[in-house]
Amino acid sequence: INASNRQRREAAERLAVNTPIQGSAADLIKRAMLDALAAARREKIEGRLILQVHDELIFEVREDQAELARDIICEAMRNAAKLNVELKAESGIGSDWFSAHGG
Repeated sequence: INASNRQRREAAERLAVNTPIQGSAADLIKRAMLDALAAARREKIEGRLILQVHDELIFEVREDQAELARDIICEAMRNAAKLNVELKAESGIGSDWFSAHGG
C-alpha cells in the first residue's frame, strides 16, 4: 500500500478494500446455505443443493415442491444476517440453469 509504483499501490488498495467485502459475502452465502438446507429439511422438501456459485445457490427439488422450496430458500438467504441494509434474494425455477434465469 506504500509502494512508490502507482500500479502496485493501487492494486494493494483494491485488495485492502475488497478482501473484507468478499470474505463477508462468503460468510453470508455459507450461512444462507446452512439455513436453507435446515429449513428445507424441516418442511420435508425432497431435493438437494447441487451447486453454489458466488452468491447463488442451485437446488434440485421435486417439481411439485419447487415453489415452496424457492420461498424457503429465499427467506433463508434474506435472513442470513441482520444488517443495517436489507438483503435481497431473487429466484428462478426451471428444468436447467438457463431456463431458471429467464432463458
